[in-house]
Amino acid sequence: MKKRWILASTAVASMALATGAVALDAKQREWIFQPSDRAWGGNRDMSGLEDVWIPLASSLPGKEKKLHALWMPAASPKAPVMLYLHGARWNVSGSVPRIRRMHSLGFSVLAVDYRGFGQSTHELPSEASALEDAQAAWQWLALKAPRNDRFIFGHSLGGAIAIDLAAKVRDERGTLVEGTFTSIPDVVSSFKWGWLPVSPLITQRFESVRKVADIRSPLLVVHGSADKLIPADLGRKLYEAAPGPKRFVLVEGGTHHNTNSLGMAQYRESLRELFDLKI
Repeated sequence: MKKRWILASTAVASMALATGAVALDAKQREWIFQPSDRAWGGNRDMSGLEDVWIPLASSLPGKEKKLHALWMPAASPKAPVMLYLHGARWNVSGSVPRIRRMHSLGFSVLAVDYRGFGQSTHELPSEASALEDAQAAWQWLALKAPRNDRFIFGHSLGGAIAIDLAAKVRDERGTLVEGTFTSIPDVVSSFKWGWLPVSPLITQRFESVRKVADIRSPLLVVHGSADKLIPADLGRKLYEAAPGPKRFVLVEGGTHHNTNSLGMAQYRESLRELFDLKI
């Protein structure tokens, strides 16, 4: 009787711990991604942008999953192409100003929404699913422009997704990240309450500082000096962990949201010098 009671108690405790772990994981995914079908700043001018639908190979029969993306082709069919990976909270249409700026530098741009964002399949995103989504978008881009130089660009959380993708593929011409970080535990430790020992509980870790060593293409790391969400020190540490060729660009006065617009001249110079682009 006592033995059965102990076994039953252990089973109940294990189930409670498992349930707690699942709930904790879901809360972290909600907090990190903040998925939304909304666009930051309201409606955008969508002229010149085409809707693209990308199927996911992991879909089950009868339960097909797909990603929504925006495609903005350059005038020249030989132009370099870029996969744009956005950050947390807002859907891809909120990134239209960044898409247009990168397009103005001479790129054809594919900007994709991860699952849980915008018009993509509705489900709570995770680190694993977002990385899978980025790979699906990269494959679409390779089929769309097989002979063009292809680049990966990620902002904020999208920078961590970009680092993971660049570490796995070998057909990228270069990688650009802006306002990104070394890992989620490092970001958490930068908060006022970061001294709390929560790192072992973090399931969505995005360990870019470890993955960046596997990138074999030139890497451009851009950060704003006034970024209060992701400290510039984290961007510099990520840069220092990369093997090179590489370049770190600090945009003076740049915040987490306006570094791209303030730093366009520095972007142009870096693209010429690091990637040897004729722009």
